[in-house]
Amino acid sequence: MTRIPLAVPDLTGNEAAYLAECIRSTFVSSVGPFVDRFEAMVAQASGARHAVAVSSGTCGLHAALTALGVGRDDLVIVPSLTFIASANAVAHCGASPWLLDVDEASWNLSGELLEACLEHQTVTRAGQVIHAASGRRVAAVMAVHTLGLPAAMETIVAAARGRGVPVIADAAAALGATRHGRPVAALGADLTVFSFNGNKTITCGGGGAVTGDDPELLALVRHLTTTARLGADYEHDRVGFNYRMTNLQAAVGCAQMERLEPLVAAKRRIRARYDQAFAGLPTVLPFPSSGASESACWFSGFLMRSTDAGLPGRVRAALLSAGIDARPFWKPLHLQAPYRDAPCTPQPVSEALWRRIVTLPCASSLAEADQDRVVSAVLAFFAEGEF
Repeated sequence: MTRIPLAVPDLTGNEAAYLAECIRSTFVSSVGPFVDRFEAMVAQASGARHAVAVSSGTCGLHAALTALGVGRDDLVIVPSLTFIASANAVAHCGASPWLLDVDEASWNLSGELLEACLEHQTVTRAGQVIHAASGRRVAAVMAVHTLGLPAAMETIVAAARGRGVPVIADAAAALGATRHGRPVAALGADLTVFSFNGNKTITCGGGGAVTGDDPELLALVRHLTTTARLGADYEHDRVGFNYRMTNLQAAVGCAQMERLEPLVAAKRRIRARYDQAFAGLPTVLPFPSSGASESACWFSGFLMRSTDAGLPGRVRAALLSAGIDARPFWKPLHLQAPYRDAPCTPQPVSEALWRRIVTLPCASSLAEADQDRVVSAVLAFFAEGEF
C-alpha cells in the first residue's frame, strides 16, 4: 500500500521549463530576471508595495527584525504556540522572546493579552517601552498567522503602535489568506515575512520573502541581506548577511506563483472535506476558522476534545499502520530547552492545545481517493471506541 505523505509540493506547472531557461542563461545564482519577477509577484499577491526575496523564512525574520532595530538584550513579544524558527530569529539578533499565550479560538497571539501585558508589565522611559521585571527594552511584537489563519492584526497593531513598538508578522504559510478581505501583508504590520520551504503551499524548494510598504525600510532589508555591500566595489558599511535567493529558486517560485489561487483553493477544499467528514464525531474539533478571516489552510487535521495525552499518539500510530502520514504539532516555545528561561505569561491555552492536535495529509495535489482513505482510517479508529 502506497503511503500518503503529509505534504508534497505540486510541481506540475512551468517549474521545469523555467529551470531549464535558468540553466541556458547561466543566471543560476543570486541575480537574474526570475528573482525580480518573483519579488513582484509576491508583493502583488500579498498586498504589499515591495518584496525582498531571501534564502529562507527564518532568514527573512532575522533580517526584518534587524531592520526594525532589534538588537542585543532586547525583548520581542512572540506567541509561544509557534514553530521554533519564530523565536530563533529573535535569538539571532541577540535578543530574547517574551512569550505570550494564544487565543483559544484562533491559536494566534491574543491582542487582548498583548494589550494587558503592555499596560501592566511595561513602563515607558525616554520614549522606550521597558519590560518592568527585567529592565529590557520591548523592541518589537511578532504576530504569527498560525497555519495560514490571519491573526487579529487590528488589535495587535493598535496595542503595539499606541506605544511606538513596531510590528512584524510571521506569515510563513499564509500567502493567499485574507482578513476583512485584505491580504495578509496589508494588515498593518511594518514587515510581513513568508516562507517558501518545500512543505509550503507555494515553494521554491527553500526561500522566503520580506514584504512591506515603506521603500526605505525594504531597501534596508535588501541591503542587509546582500552583505551590506555599497555599490560595485567591495565596500561594506555594516555587518550584513548573505541571505539572497537564487535565480534557480525564484524560477520555481514564479511557476508556483502563477498557480497560487488554484493551489490555495485546493488546500481549502481539503480542509472543508475533513471538517465535513468529522463533524459528526463527538471526540474531535476542527482546526480554527474565523468569520473575519479566510485562511490559506496550510495544514489540516483536527483537535482532540479529550485531554488524554496519549490519545493523539494512538491516532497517529493507527494512521501510520494504514499507510497514512500524521504528525504531532509544535511544542510551545516556553517548553523548549533554548527558551525555558525566557519571560513568559501563564500558558493555559498553549499547554492545553498542542498535545491534542493531529495534522493529516493535505498536499494541494492530494487525490480525492487518498482523501477518502484518510477519512475512512480516522473514522475507523474512532468507531472502535478505544479512547
